[in-house]
Parts: sequence; structure tokens; C-alpha cells
Amino acid sequence: MNENKSASAPWIDPDDAPDLVDADLGQAVWCVAGKEVSPKAGMAAMHRAARGRPMGSTKAETKRAVTVRYSPDVLAAFKATGAGWQTRMDAALKDWLKTHSPA
Repeated sequence: MNENKSASAPWIDPDDAPDLVDADLGQAVWCVAGKEVSPKAGMAAMHRAARGRPMGSTKAETKRAVTVRYSPDVLAAFKATGAGWQTRMDAALKDWLKTHSPA
């Protein structure tokens, strides 16, 4: 009987793979941005990349998430303008503040 050469390799469950420990990572060849680096530099890069926001994605003045209720007609008018309606609503409120006092 001929062997089926197009058959894929048997599937191996990734949960069956052994856990890596620091000793294993110390023997690895570390590459950062396509260049080989020391294990210490590779570990540091891995830890930096694993947490926080991506570099350059933070702004000095961040927006805050709030819960607010609007009249159905106001909401419908802004939603009718399409994608980005929340940004346009924010701009409209900023423009209103230039000529009015919120109090």
C-alpha cells in the first residue's frame, strides 16, 4: 500500500507541551528586532513588551469614559452622521463651551 504523502502531521495539543522555566529561557538564542542579543537583554525586552500600553499610544490629555444619557433626537442626529459621531459630539460640546458657561 502506498503512503499518503499529502497527509498532514498528527495534531499535537499545545497543552501537552512542557512548561518553559527560566533555565530553558537562559539557553535560548534571543533576538530583538532581528538582532541577536544576550539572554538578559532578551528577557528584559520580553518583560517590557508584555505589559502596559504600546509605546507612543498615550496622550498628555486622555479622555475619560463616563455614562451619560442623551435625548433620543440628539443621539439620533449625531449617529446619523456616521462613524466617528462620538468624536463629533465631543467637538460640538467643546465648541459650545467657548461661548457658554456650564453652570
